Formats: sequence, structure tokens, C-alpha cells
Amino acid sequence: MKQWYVLYTKPHAEHQVVDALVRREVEVYLPEITVTTRRQTKKKVPFFPNYLFARMDFDVFPVSALRWVPGLRYTVTFNGRPATVPPKMISLIRHKLDEMNRSGGIPAVSFKPGDAVRVTEGPFEGMVGIFEETTPANRVRILLMILGNINRAQVPVTAVEKAPSAEIPTEVPKPKRPRRTRGRGRRINR
Repeated sequence: MKQWYVLYTKPHAEHQVVDALVRREVEVYLPEITVTTRRQTKKKVPFFPNYLFARMDFDVFPVSALRWVPGLRYTVTFNGRPATVPPKMISLIRHKLDEMNRSGGIPAVSFKPGDAVRVTEGPFEGMVGIFEETTPANRVRILLMILGNINRAQVPVTAVEKAPSAEIPTEVPKPKRPRRTRGRGRRINR
């Protein structure tokens, strides 16, 4: 019986695996999203980097045959069995990605590393931090001062806005006292 399975590919080899499986007459779904680059051009990228879905019957197309597909690392398994995905989940992913692509895809991030940003929603709402980088799946990584320590946090790109750099907390935590022993009372000679 044909079912949807999750396949894990080598980095940037999703299209290579799709082509190889299509040649073997396997139904494949690679979720892609339209992103706007810094040069304001649009391109499609995998929504789940390194992952794709394949609908096949392992009685006809054995799991061992997947070992020889160029660019494929492995089939995602749980307890030694290939993980199946319900067809409703595949339909839901297709529907949501189609909606996102019709609305323009993922917006371009106009922040540069080091820019001051304010979180506008979620558990960190109102906090000001420093933009570090973008991450896959429509998120950004920022540095926030939490409980006197600088911590990394990932938030949706739509949940941050530019903030005046004067609002960045300048308190730096006190450095820890240097170690004086190696443990069990053995002193460190300096």
C-alpha cells in the first residue's frame, strides 16, 4: 500500500533526489516557498531544508533501493520503522504553502547583523536586542539581555522591527572570578 514517507537529503541536494525518484516513477513532494532576496529578486527555496516527502509502496520499491539514490542520506525512521505521514498532513502543508506563496512568500529581511531590533509579539514582546542572523523557516536569531546574561533567541521575522540603537541595553554582566583551583584543592599556579 502506498504511503507518504519522509526522506532526509544531503545539503542542497533536494532537487537531485527529486529528479532521481521521479525517474523511478515515485511520487515526490518537495515543499518550496518563495523568498525575496536582498537584491529584491524572488526565488523558490525548500521550506524544510534537506527534507522531502515521497509516496511509495515498500513492497514494490524496497527501502534498500533508496540507499543508492544520489544525494539521499536516509529515510526518517522511528523505532526502526520508516516514519509515515498522513495524506491530510501533506494536503495541509500544500495548502498553507500555496497561501503563503500567493501572498508574496517570506518577506526579505532588511536588518544587518548588529542592528537594534524590538520584539513586537510573543513571550519577548517589548524587549530590545541585537539582530544576529536569519534562520530557515521564516525566523531570525537575535541577542537579548535576559536575567543579566546575553542570550540567543529565535523569533518569527514578522515579530521584530527596527529600534533606535540607543535602546539597546548596555549593561554587561560582571565577569566571573577566575578559577583558583583545579578541583579537590589543587591550586592553579599562574
